[in-house]
Amino acid sequence: MSSLLAISPDAVWVVLQKAWWFLIVLGVLIAFHEMGHFLAARWLNIKVLKFSLGFGPKLLGRQVGETEYLLSAVPLGGYVKLFGEEETEALTDEERRRSFSHQPVWKKVAVVAAGPGFNFVLAYLIFTGWLATGAPLPVPTIRDLTPDVEAVKPGSPAEQAGLRTGDRILRVNEKDISTRAELYELVSKGKGKQVALDVRRGDQVRTLLLTPTSSTIKEGEHDITTYHLGIEETPPVVTAVVNGSPAQAAGFRDGDRVIVINGQDIQTWSQMTALVRDNPNHPLAMMVSRDGQIVSLTVTPLPERMTIDGKTVEVGKIGISGPGRSVMKTSNPVMAVYDGVRATWGWTELTVVGIYKMIVGEISSKNIGGPLTIATMSGEAASQGAASILLLISMLSINLGVLNLLPIPILDGGHLLFFGIEAILRKPLGERQREIAQQVGLLLLVGIMVFAFWNDIERLISH
Repeated sequence: MSSLLAISPDAVWVVLQKAWWFLIVLGVLIAFHEMGHFLAARWLNIKVLKFSLGFGPKLLGRQVGETEYLLSAVPLGGYVKLFGEEETEALTDEERRRSFSHQPVWKKVAVVAAGPGFNFVLAYLIFTGWLATGAPLPVPTIRDLTPDVEAVKPGSPAEQAGLRTGDRILRVNEKDISTRAELYELVSKGKGKQVALDVRRGDQVRTLLLTPTSSTIKEGEHDITTYHLGIEETPPVVTAVVNGSPAQAAGFRDGDRVIVINGQDIQTWSQMTALVRDNPNHPLAMMVSRDGQIVSLTVTPLPERMTIDGKTVEVGKIGISGPGRSVMKTSNPVMAVYDGVRATWGWTELTVVGIYKMIVGEISSKNIGGPLTIATMSGEAASQGAASILLLISMLSINLGVLNLLPIPILDGGHLLFFGIEAILRKPLGERQREIAQQVGLLLLVGIMVFAFWNDIERLISH
């Protein structure tokens, strides 16, 4: 009893805040998902009996027309109950006309697919609105998340230890990793102590010892210390060349990697931009790597006046964009409508590839998170403002959409699989076959949920 009373009011308040934002975030995701099923059914004139946010016992309910709207006790999902989900429910011709099981396959597919579809629509609307404001939007690829070395900062611990561009870091202090986040987290936990990195280079694996450097910044009343290996830099790769720019005139192409400027080896984007910035109107002899070939180019940066620290200075620009594959920015609100599609596709692709890599073992299954992880993320996002909450909702919405499309019985993807089989066989699967598939799907889903919850507990204990 005394240990319970020792919990501080502040800790209780933090837990309550996280729980509240967890319910808000999950509520939005579930509501949009079930709204997809609901609207599709109504549009196709299929009778909807119940629309529920949550599972289990009813907390609140109200009958409006032929549909009962419910708020249920377990906030980890929701459901839309359609009339005629079992064939025996429909008896008369009018009942069969509005019965789900008596609809053609394409209508069944439309109703089921509309749930995950609305999750993608929600993400698209948020991304489009975000980009329309002119704010940069993170759209990473799987390559941004894997612990591959893309650039090595000169003079850094990484360079001194012998790390090279293209190396993949497999383990930190004998602990397996599969993402950059795991790498940075383990380095940070070391508080500046020497770390042993197992690195794969070609067909060989070697162990390198590095001692991170540290930097401290003041954030409010707190000093925040971060630790660096020197591989956090961006590679000097050109992703876009501006029309009519000095770079275009010099012959730069998308994908060029700058390796030498005026005889100086270039390993990072910041190295390259510093030399360009400091040499307006001065020709720069560059060597770039292009499709395995070394190409020599000469470019003269155009002068541009900028205000830095309150002073007007002249800097050089050549008209190229850096490796912005993880950040998207829209030039005007009209383009945001198109770029919102690109952003939604990018996050969806990342999610699909990530799930595949977990299945084949290339990414650790420890990255799977459950309710506690979502609650923590919701609380942290809320502390950063409404924009962060919206971004979190969009990303989780895509995850929910993709996961629901997996061909697991009991999920929407499982139902779509059944309908595909029905379309091929020209008749539904037998009731006994569907029951067995549903039981297997339920067992698999419960196993995944238990595993995710266990990961949550391990994270909680480790922190």
